[in-house]
Amino acid sequence: MTAAQPLDALLAARTVWHAGRSAQAVDTGEPTGFPALDAVLPERGWPRGALTELLLPADGVGELALLMPALARMTAAGERVVLVAPPYVPYAPAWQAAGIDLACLDIVDAAPRDALWAFEQCLRSAACAAVLGWPQTADDRLLRRLQVAADTGGGCAFALRDRRHAVNASPAALRIEYRPDDGAWQVRKCRGAQPPATALRLTH
Repeated sequence: MTAAQPLDALLAARTVWHAGRSAQAVDTGEPTGFPALDAVLPERGWPRGALTELLLPADGVGELALLMPALARMTAAGERVVLVAPPYVPYAPAWQAAGIDLACLDIVDAAPRDALWAFEQCLRSAACAAVLGWPQTADDRLLRRLQVAADTGGGCAFALRDRRHAVNASPAALRIEYRPDDGAWQVRKCRGAQPPATALRLTH
């Protein structure tokens, strides 16, 4: 029989979560490059082995700039970053200027019906530090598959989606919405802690 463990030890290990009580921050995340964002996230960065949703009013509102510091650090370390069926052809000089090592950046060209499968397989492979996808029609079941695949592979999964999906429940560990009226990012959900009440205007 397993020996009983003190509740505080279980809470500290994030084995259980006490409703209404923030879990102790553990620096196990991938630093975002934005100190104000890291400060409010339970793992002090993008959660590894988990799905993050970026909820957007339109393409090109700064979502890639939000991810670039982490992606640049990953590729500089020789880790693989994959873009699955991006809606626009990435402009290589701009990515390179942002610090991305293009030798560690892969682009998967897939039809919409195949993109989710490719997204899931890249995450599950454990060969990718981060995988970015733009799923438009994924339901809760398909998002849960992505979350499980990320957990299996251990990398960071980023799903860039229309913010109309914010009203729907999601298995993602982290959900962040861009608010164009404020020019700020609102954390809508972060597994293991209460989201901050105020939106964040992020600067390096």
